[in-house]
Amino acid sequence: MLWVKVFHILFVMAWMAGLFYLPRILVHYVEGTQANEDTRRLVIMANKLFGFSTMMAILAVGLGFVLWFYFGIGGTWMEAKLSLVLLLVAYQYQTLRYIREMRAGNQLHTSLFFRIYNEAALVIVIPILILVELKPF
Repeated sequence: MLWVKVFHILFVMAWMAGLFYLPRILVHYVEGTQANEDTRRLVIMANKLFGFSTMMAILAVGLGFVLWFYFGIGGTWMEAKLSLVLLLVAYQYQTLRYIREMRAGNQLHTSLFFRIYNEAALVIVIPILILVELKPF
């Protein structure tokens, strides 16, 4: 079961890498569009990274459920953690919506918006780490 835990952590790290970088691509896309630069490469990058990130999310969540059911972990901290994981999944979905808008060539939010949006994933991940390690309740 330790191998499952190792791969769970690995897939979570890969998922987070995607969640942290996708909004940066959106920042560069918005700024590039405003400067009349060719942004087609950014659209391709976003599509590929989103696919990779989604696959890592599926594997991370799947192995997380395996660990949860195997160890029978319960408690309020786990419920809070699972709520935050659902929030990360919602963040991933919202990012997909922005990528679809980018792909369609529609007007997106400002680059400042996406810089702030970029930090939202970190704001969600930090409490997850605290809950997993400290199990405060």
